[in-house]
Formats: sequence, C-alpha cells, structure tokens
Amino acid sequence: MVAQHSESSTLAACVAQIVGAAAADVPLDLDKLRLWLAERGLGLVPVADAEGFSWAGPWIALRPARDGGGPRAVVMFGVPSGPIWDPAGTTEEVLGGHVVAPLDVAAWPPPPVAEVGVGVVEALVLAPAAEAPVVQVEEAVAVPDRGLEGDRYAADAGTFASGRPGSALTLVDAAVLDALGREIDHRRNVVVRGTDLNALVGREFTLGEVHCRGRR
Repeated sequence: MVAQHSESSTLAACVAQIVGAAAADVPLDLDKLRLWLAERGLGLVPVADAEGFSWAGPWIALRPARDGGGPRAVVMFGVPSGPIWDPAGTTEEVLGGHVVAPLDVAAWPPPPVAEVGVGVVEALVLAPAAEAPVVQVEEAVAVPDRGLEGDRYAADAGTFASGRPGSALTLVDAAVLDALGREIDHRRNVVVRGTDLNALVGREFTLGEVHCRGRR
C-alpha cells in the first residue's frame, strides 16, 4: 500500500526538514505542531503574499498537488525562491506559505543544558480571578494539568483559556524584576532566581516536589 500524502503530513515533513528533526517526531495536528515548535523556541509564521515571497533561507510553500488532491507543503529556498524538496509532487502555483522563525531572536538558540543552572523559588503568587489582586503565599498545592489551587487558571477563571499546555503554571525571573527597579503586578505564579527560564522550554524540571515541563 502506498502512503497517501496530505497537507498536514507534508507540512510536518517540511518542518522536520527545516529544523533537522525526524518527520515521525513532528505532530500532524497544527495546534500540536505549533506547540512542538514553541518548545524549541520557534514559531510558524504565515506569509501574507506567498506567491511573490522570497527568503534567503528555507521556507514552506503550499502548492496544489499534481494528482488534484489539494494543497501540499514544499520546502522553498533562495531569492528568487524555488522548491528544494517537494515530497508529494506539486504544481508551480503557490497558494500560501509559512516561515519557521525564532520566537525571540535575542534568546535564540537556547543554551545547552549545562548552562541552565539550579535556581531557587523566591515567591509563590496566586490570584483567585482574572482581575483580582495577587496574593503571595508561603506554599501552594499543584494540581496536574490545572495549576496551583487558589489560582485563577486552576479555577478556570483566568483571562485566557485554562487547560492549554503552558498555561497551568507561569514563572518569572527575579533578576528581570530587579532590573525594572520597582514593584510590578507581574501576575506570574512562581518567582525564580538563578536559572535561565528560556532554557527550560522543551525540558523537564522540578519545582519542589512538582514535576514540570517547559512549554513556552
């Protein structure tokens, strides 16, 4: 049986080609694909005028499949751009496109694990509702996939949707707050000092007895 290409499978394959990953490791679902990229400090940026777009590095174009099966992803390269990898076989017409780009150029690439450092928790902060004042507490109970008991996101009462990967527990670097030179309503759950929080994205780590994974 010959495997059937789809828009999602070719998009995942092209992302894998660009970032140097195994295609089987890249999720087919678009939301999960974006999360997978975010864990690596990357994002999938749509191209407004893909037909006339040129990029000195690799980017992803969506072009009609020659068999009439709908849009398929192709890796493009250069100025002017041309296809360098076309896993499904497509026509020349460009229907859309994406660029894989760093979420934060200043924090890219993520540092090696050896440079992350072991930090300490300086404060735990909760807010019972989206607009409610924050309260600093001595300890908090973590609920898997929900957040901290007493906090708005664990109660599904936050500004943004609860339950999204990366939204249950939020951290902020104490050194960043020091640099601002004033007390601010940062509304993050955990104030940490001595570790690079950007380097925890895509990695597993512990906060006290709580096992965590950095999402974004």
